[in-house]
Amino acid sequence: MRVRGCVRKIMSPQGRLGDVAHEVRGVVARSKGEPATVETIIVPDPGPGEALVRVRACGVCHTDLHYREGAVGAEFPYLLGHEAAGEVVAVGDGVADVVPGDLVVLNWRAVCGRCRACRRGRPWYCFDTFNAEQPMRLASGEPLSPALGIGAFAELTLVHSGQCTKVDPAVAPAAAGLLGCGVMAGVGAAINTGAVSRGDSVAVIGCGGVGNAAIAGALLAGATTIIGVDIDGRKLAWAREFGATDVIDAREADVVAGIQELTGGFGADVVIDAVGRPETWKQAFYARDLAGTVVLVGVPTPEATVELPLLDVFSRGGALKSSWYGDCLPSRDFPMLVDLHRQGRFPLDRFVTEEIGLAQVEGAFARMARGEVLRSVVVLGETAPLG
Repeated sequence: MRVRGCVRKIMSPQGRLGDVAHEVRGVVARSKGEPATVETIIVPDPGPGEALVRVRACGVCHTDLHYREGAVGAEFPYLLGHEAAGEVVAVGDGVADVVPGDLVVLNWRAVCGRCRACRRGRPWYCFDTFNAEQPMRLASGEPLSPALGIGAFAELTLVHSGQCTKVDPAVAPAAAGLLGCGVMAGVGAAINTGAVSRGDSVAVIGCGGVGNAAIAGALLAGATTIIGVDIDGRKLAWAREFGATDVIDAREADVVAGIQELTGGFGADVVIDAVGRPETWKQAFYARDLAGTVVLVGVPTPEATVELPLLDVFSRGGALKSSWYGDCLPSRDFPMLVDLHRQGRFPLDRFVTEEIGLAQVEGAFARMARGEVLRSVVVLGETAPLG
């Protein structure tokens, strides 16, 4: 019998690296639409270029729910979780950037350095990112598909070493892990993709975790007018806490007219759509100033389409952009945001609404769908919540 919080070593059924793998708990989605369950999984020791990470905290992201619902792919069973921070336990041959004991934030875009984007000096668009080559498995031996190549709703996970970004160990893992997806996506949409600068006006449509991170990023960049738009009063209150100077309740007001009124009749310099629906994107398109920028960071469904008069696209000028992972470079952006947080300039910890245990992930999915939380965070280790 294993002791809570400990990891048991076992003989590897595949014989990788000779003899040893690790038996741990992980949250698995076995089939489309079925509730995720906590199961025993087998994690191998790291091979060349890989790192074994003891997960300390992992945020519950909409993408994990999309995996469970079969909206991302059909490679069940999935090992869920990807928005994580943890401690490097071991590394394989050829790994030099991280060593055992490092606190790292995991990322799902480990740049290759060789593809056409990397060669052109744009590694945040890397088209050939890395993941671990060895599979993690169920106790039966069936291979698992790790969410976004990470699979961090588990006591241990195996990743490519390039997916590990070392950060200041003084930061709380529950906060730092959120940089691995949602917070970085929002902050990067404002700072990297939208290029918000001092004195700009910014509107953010959708004030959940990603949208409020975009608001915090706009404030950090020096925007003077920051408008939060949502249909949920609780989220509008959060928007003000993260730096919105004004809010618009889209249930009661015309969004485009409201943004124009708050920006001298012109529209915002940058409008960020953190929802990803055709109607919100069109609001963003028409709510920007002439030559303004639209940033789409909310992920649309596959069937979503937008129809616009081409003359409107031409006559309004500006830029229509999509933001992939906040166009971030993890090695540059994660440590910077952790440092700003520790200086009191970026409220990373305020995105954590609650800390939960592995067995509470399903309940967290339900609270997330109801808009009751910015982020539920699974915390692992000796101080992990029970359940």
